[in-house]
Amino acid sequence: MTTTCFTSQRLLLAVLALSAAIGLAGCQAFDLRNPSLEEPVPPIMEPPREKSLVSLPSYRIEPPDVLQLEVFKLVPLPPYRAEIYDVLQIQVMGTLLDWPIGPVDTYGRPTPDGGYYLVEAEGTVNLGPAYGTVRVAGMTLEQIEEAIRQHLLQVLKAPVVSVKLARASGTQPISGPYLVGPDGTVNLRQYGAVHVAGQTIAETKVALERHLAQYFDSPEVSVDVAAYNSKVYYVVTAGAGLGDNIVRVPITGNETVLDAISNVGGLSQLSSKQIWIARPAPGNFGCEQVLPVDWMAVTRGGSTATNYQIMPGDRIFIAEDDLAALANFVNRLVSPVERLVGFTSLGGSTARNLQTLGRQYNAQRRGF
Repeated sequence: MTTTCFTSQRLLLAVLALSAAIGLAGCQAFDLRNPSLEEPVPPIMEPPREKSLVSLPSYRIEPPDVLQLEVFKLVPLPPYRAEIYDVLQIQVMGTLLDWPIGPVDTYGRPTPDGGYYLVEAEGTVNLGPAYGTVRVAGMTLEQIEEAIRQHLLQVLKAPVVSVKLARASGTQPISGPYLVGPDGTVNLRQYGAVHVAGQTIAETKVALERHLAQYFDSPEVSVDVAAYNSKVYYVVTAGAGLGDNIVRVPITGNETVLDAISNVGGLSQLSSKQIWIARPAPGNFGCEQVLPVDWMAVTRGGSTATNYQIMPGDRIFIAEDDLAALANFVNRLVSPVERLVGFTSLGGSTARNLQTLGRQYNAQRRGF
């Protein structure tokens, strides 16, 4: 029994001594940090800044961009059949001296630019008093030449006729600005719609020329973006408890944080100097991309380290001033009480005024 008690006491003392030693030595945790995470970021992953701006990728057209189209060549597909109000360029050799068909030079010979004749509402062209009219509507240019030649043989011996199409009445102009619709297409009116969303300017040019080739012979189109409306960034200003303000700004490609803040008129009276960029990440990326901005260093020190280049879709967040937020919070708490006290005071004052008026009225009735 004695030995057992002594052994138990020794075991207890040993445990206490070990606990004391551990307590004096302190807790030693395992260092699980990866030293590679503290190494500098590779240059390719560095965000672009004021002095190291980068060019944005090829612009992809999206709604509601505005495109400027210029069409340089619109020649109808052969064989073209003349319609009313078309303009034909007609030249005839071997005409009467006093009645040439087409402009003539000082020697009475037809000039190379030829004459222009309108296909009238009846479908005919008027060649002048000496030759009369010829019906040409619905004919090809070769058929028109033969019809005019056969008609002139009634008057002339051996006329030589040349006919060209100067202007097609059914060809509507295409050049001008076009809004990319919500479905990603541009509406070319009578020539249909062309899907351009997600394409570059060069790809859009090819798509438009391929589509217009259904109506014209080798069309040539120039495409430019008149209004860059689809690529934007956002400046979010915290309202110190009064609601956030969001400004949507179209991006041009070289904006920095300083440019973005200047585009919204600078910092408001409710804003602090705490600013950061929240850069959108792909879906299910699992983390946030946040770039803190040292506003004082950027503005007062001219530092470019945190004056980052803005990318499409960036959210520039301007935090609220803590004192302004606290003042607004207190005002929101006190305002209902002030109104209640004001209503109570006004009600009491109104009641007292009514009582005073009542006494004066009674006193006047009694003759006092």
